[in-house]
Amino acid sequence: MAPSLCVRMATAGDLPAIVALLADDARGAERERAIDPLPTRYRAAFEAIAADPNNELAVAEDPDGRPIAVLQLTYTPHISHQGGWRATIENVRVASHLRGKGLGRQFLAWAIDRARQRHCHMVQLTTDCQRLQARRFYESLGFVASHIGMKQPLMLDPAALG
Repeated sequence: MAPSLCVRMATAGDLPAIVALLADDARGAERERAIDPLPTRYRAAFEAIAADPNNELAVAEDPDGRPIAVLQLTYTPHISHQGGWRATIENVRVASHLRGKGLGRQFLAWAIDRARQRHCHMVQLTTDCQRLQARRFYESLGFVASHIGMKQPLMLDPAALG
């Protein structure tokens, strides 16, 4: 059994560790830039998340207060389901050397409980089709692949990215 997880909201000081967690697998390494100093867009994104009451960036920490897992929760009101709210869980990462020890299961249970506290009628998430282990993990927690997600990348002007 994994030790009890200490979860808190992320601080700006956690950003380097969060980006390192996001880059800590083959897919994340392709798109993240865990360099020092971090690109300024990470801080801008953090500030936007922190300022939005319908977004939470949470970290699970080790006994020394260092982030060992991260996830983002976004709360969205919907006209459907009689005006119900949904929680979306994104960007879930557990430090690679700690995977398989039950920390992810505890962290997701924490996130689902947060959604209940916010009176959400549903919690949802997406996972990359190439992350088969992640999909099996989410299914073991009761998540069902009930919809087909689609996306369309938008080409942005590199000058606008800073």
